[in-house]
Amino acid sequence: MSLRHKQHDTIYYTYNNNPKLPVIIMIHGFRGTHHGMDLIAKRLNEYMVIVPDLPGFGETKPLANEHSIENYVKWLNKFIIGLNLSKPPILLGHSFGSIITAHYATEYPETIEKLILVNPIGSPALKGPKAIMTRLAIVYYWLGRKLPERLATALLSSKLIVLIMSNTMAKTSDKELRNFIHNQHLTHFSSFTNSQVVAEAFNASVKNTVRDVAHKISLPTLLIAGDIDDITPINEQHELSRIFSNAKIEVIKGVGHLTHYETPEIVADAIVKFTR
Repeated sequence: MSLRHKQHDTIYYTYNNNPKLPVIIMIHGFRGTHHGMDLIAKRLNEYMVIVPDLPGFGETKPLANEHSIENYVKWLNKFIIGLNLSKPPILLGHSFGSIITAHYATEYPETIEKLILVNPIGSPALKGPKAIMTRLAIVYYWLGRKLPERLATALLSSKLIVLIMSNTMAKTSDKELRNFIHNQHLTHFSSFTNSQVVAEAFNASVKNTVRDVAHKISLPTLLIAGDIDDITPINEQHELSRIFSNAKIEVIKGVGHLTHYETPEIVADAIVKFTR
């Protein structure tokens, strides 16, 4: 069970709301909400888990300025300071959240204890195995920015597009689990404030990577990767882990970019092992 809270314009949820427990703050991926971290958070009974909706997504209001990595990092620092925690938390980011949290770790390392990157974005989107898909996505989000808001929202919220994306990323052969994943995406993937937010966040997601700043991070870092992730192939995940000065990598077999949905118990076990 999670509890809903509000800090200024940020809506966040807590699991195991006990300030005496060590704290993990989780940052979800592009177009996601706090719901994406739910299956992992529920398995971390030894921790107080805090999951905000990123500005412009879910229930959190958009930023006053551009939704760039730099501005997301500034927002995250304000959010963490505002929690008034007794000691620095562990910071976790999934996918797009891995870019935000890695950049955060370079700017404010003293405010966190450890860094966990789940399905980190370790290579430029236009150079990976899905480069063609990325180019199509660029056109898609460009159209979303150019069209009138009503038409843009309809385009960006298209169930067909969402299902194509969901089918591409889901690797499990379990029909029940695949249906769950598709329903999660259909329910939450279009919970954005407006088309401008989506376009700006997408631009930030394709123009930045974890690799850009990995060499600057000395905090203890854990990378959790799926061995059939199409967005950052596993060989590049291993390369990425070696750029950090103090990192280890946990590879989950038979899963791609959706470890938070397909193998949350393995992700949670890796987190516990790394943070104890």
